[in-house]
Amino acid sequence: MKTKLIKGLTGITVAALIGAGCAGGPLSTRETSALVGTGIGAAAGGIVGSAVGHPAAGALIGGGLGLGTGALVGDQLQGQQHENQRQDYQLRRNQAELDRQRHEMERLRRQQGEY
Repeated sequence: MKTKLIKGLTGITVAALIGAGCAGGPLSTRETSALVGTGIGAAAGGIVGSAVGHPAAGALIGGGLGLGTGALVGDQLQGQQHENQRQDYQLRRNQAELDRQRHEMERLRRQQGEY
C-alpha cells in the first residue's frame, strides 16, 4: 500500500513540475499556490486513502482538490497584488502632481515678490 501511495504522490508531483516547467518564466502567484495546493492535497489524500486501503486514489483525489483550492486562493492573492500595484502607481502619480503644484506656487510667490 505504501508503494501505491509513493507512486501516486510521485506521479502527481512529476505532472505538476512538468506543467510548471513548461510555463517558460517565473511562476505567478496563482500557479505557485496551485502547485503547493496540489502537493498538500495529494499528501493529505494519500494519508486518508491509506486509512481506507486506497492510498493512490486518495492521493489523486486530494491532489485534484488541492489543485483547485490552491488555484482559487492564488487567484485571490494575485488579484490583491495587482490592486496594490495599481494603488501604488496612483499614489506616485498624485505625489508627482502635488510636487508640480508646490513648485508652481513657489514660482508664483517669487514672481509676485518681484513686482
